[in-house]
Parts: sequence; C-alpha cells; structure tokens
Amino acid sequence: MNIGEYILNEIKPLHLNNSIEEAKQLFDQFPFTHYPVVDNGKLLGSFAEDDVHTSDKSEEELLNYYHFLHLYYATQKDTLLELLLIFSTNNTNIVPVVDDNNNYLGYYDLCDVLDVFTSSPFFTDESTSLIVKKLERDFSMSEVAQIVESNGAQLLGSFLSNRENEYIEISLNIKAMDVNEVMHTFRRYNYSILSAIDNDEYLQDLKSRSDYLKKYLEL
Repeated sequence: MNIGEYILNEIKPLHLNNSIEEAKQLFDQFPFTHYPVVDNGKLLGSFAEDDVHTSDKSEEELLNYYHFLHLYYATQKDTLLELLLIFSTNNTNIVPVVDDNNNYLGYYDLCDVLDVFTSSPFFTDESTSLIVKKLERDFSMSEVAQIVESNGAQLLGSFLSNRENEYIEISLNIKAMDVNEVMHTFRRYNYSILSAIDNDEYLQDLKSRSDYLKKYLEL
C-alpha cells in the first residue's frame, strides 16, 4: 500500500508574514486542528487552532508567535501504522509531509487515512479478531505465530494494543476454520483470551466509530 498517494495540497500552508486574522479565517473555513507553516519551501512547524484564536492582536504577523509552533511531520516512507501514531501522539487531524531535506510536500488528512485503514485487507478479509494477554517477559511474537499456524490458521496481522502492570495485550487478525482450537492452544501456553470477535462484526464497529469521528470533524 502506497500511503503517499493520499498526500494533499488542496489547502495552502501559512507563512510567517501572514497575520493572525488570516490564520483565524483559515481555521474558521476549514475543520483542521493545526495548520502547517512554511518558509522558502521548508516546514517550520504547525500552529494549533487554540493558540491562534486566543490572540486578540489580529493584525500581528505569525512571526511574533513563532514560539507556539508545534514541530511534527510525516515522510513518504512512513507506514500507515506509523502515520496513525503521529496523528494520535500530536492530537491532530492534519499531518504535514516532508522529504529528506525538510521540503514541504503537502499534508495527510485524518479522514482519508482512516478510510485507508478500515478498507485494508487486515479488516476486510473474512477473519476473526482475537485479543490475547500475557506477561511481557514471557511474550514471544514467534511463539504467537507458531500457535496460530500449528492449528492450520493464518496470522493476517498483529499489533500491541496495550501494556499495563507487566502485561501486554496483543490484537491478532486470524483466518481459521475453527478459531476455538487456536484459542485453546493459546490458553495451554498461558495466554489469557480477552476477546474473540468475528471480523465482520469488528469491522462494522470500527467503521461506525470512524464515521462518527469524521462527522465530528466536519462540524
């Protein structure tokens, strides 16, 4: 999957010689939490909507608020999961994209990325989503794969979904004729089974959450 195909340039970035009023108008017009700021084609960072709207000096240039810039970005090499982490870590719905020389290339919109994520084979293939838990010191990804495959099943994907009190939770996407056999084997290897959901039900719930989030962002 080439996530780089989803880089947008519909909205032009701000510049330090733009005024606070111009930035406010941009935030009022488009539903973004941040806007990237560029100088000579290079990304300087992003202004948050809250920081801009708290200023009552509309005629001042953004240069005077340089210290409010938030520096975060993605590159064309970032994977979908890395990109989702950037969105989450920075509590934003827009992520600037740069090349290896910090040249501004455009931005990712969270709504587009969520659409790509929920339409990926990880969720759309007929399968079961399984969440297992084990002491982190005893966990082995190779063991997880061996447990799944020893039961004639396929491991379509996995990710670390939680870490707490020396335990970790792993979310698995499994294609199996009988997932109960897989679950039984996990228990024999001292894994706790937290949930097992048919993927069509899980996908429907995820899409519902995604649709709700997109409607919220459009308000």
